[in-house]
Amino acid sequence: MEDQLTHFNESGRARMVDVSGKPDTQRIAVAAGTIKVLPATFERIMAGHMKKGDVLGVAQVAGIMGAKATHSIIPMCHPLLLTKVDIEFDTDETVDANGYCAITATATVAVSGQTGVEMEALTSVSVALLTIYDMSKAIDKGMYMMNVGLISKEGGKSGDFTNAHIASMHAD
Repeated sequence: MEDQLTHFNESGRARMVDVSGKPDTQRIAVAAGTIKVLPATFERIMAGHMKKGDVLGVAQVAGIMGAKATHSIIPMCHPLLLTKVDIEFDTDETVDANGYCAITATATVAVSGQTGVEMEALTSVSVALLTIYDMSKAIDKGMYMMNVGLISKEGGKSGDFTNAHIASMHAD
């Protein structure tokens, strides 16, 4: 059955999926998410005037580390030898109707392996955004994250996938 839940055994208990019979293929996943910050916070982040240091630089490293550590925090994920983790930030100083500016993180994760990297891309974005929050919370506790999602994935048995809804949220 194609839409069977694969993370449960015949007894209904959790299991890690056996991927040993699957061939290694190139797999790529792209995910994105946005954090909304007050204009004063945005200005300090962009100017590099935060007490804790270079917010986006640290968030980029944290996002990479998050992708690499996904298997240790998401119970059924396989440890993977990632071949690429890249995080880009798109900043928008325009103040929205709620009085916030935006920083969007986009993670691209790749592997040559037996299972995909969607969870690694999503974890990467989430950790990057959480790091921005952590490094800025002393001056802006009202920051919030939104629109975290998978934009696309390539490779594997299920083929390519594009999430037009999430992609449109993060289009320039």
